[in-house]
Amino acid sequence: MERPELTIEVERTPEEVVLHLTGEIDVLTVTNLSAIVNETLAEPPARIVLDMAGVTFCDSQGLGTLVVLSRKAQHARAVLSLTNVGEFLMRVLDITGLRSALMISSVSS
Repeated sequence: MERPELTIEVERTPEEVVLHLTGEIDVLTVTNLSAIVNETLAEPPARIVLDMAGVTFCDSQGLGTLVVLSRKAQHARAVLSLTNVGEFLMRVLDITGLRSALMISSVSS
C-alpha cells in the first residue's frame, strides 16, 4: 500500500498566503499542513487561503485539523478560508456539521 501524500505549494502576496493543496489530508499528512499554517501565522497575513481543488480525501483527523487551524488563525487576527472545496468534502462538512465552523468561499481570488 502506497503512503498517501499531500503536496503543498505556497503562494504569498502582501495581503494573503494561498496554500494549494494536492492529495490527501489525513492522519499521515496533517502534521505538515499544520506546520506550514503555524509558520505562516508567526507573521500573519490578513488572509490564509487553503485551495482545496486538488484534495482527493480528508479523514476525521484532517477535518479536525482544519477546524483547529481556523481557530488559530482567528486568534492571530487572520482569516483562514477554504476555496475550491469539492463536492465530496462539502458533503462531509455538511454531514458532520463542520461547514458552519469553517469559512468557505466559492472561488479563489
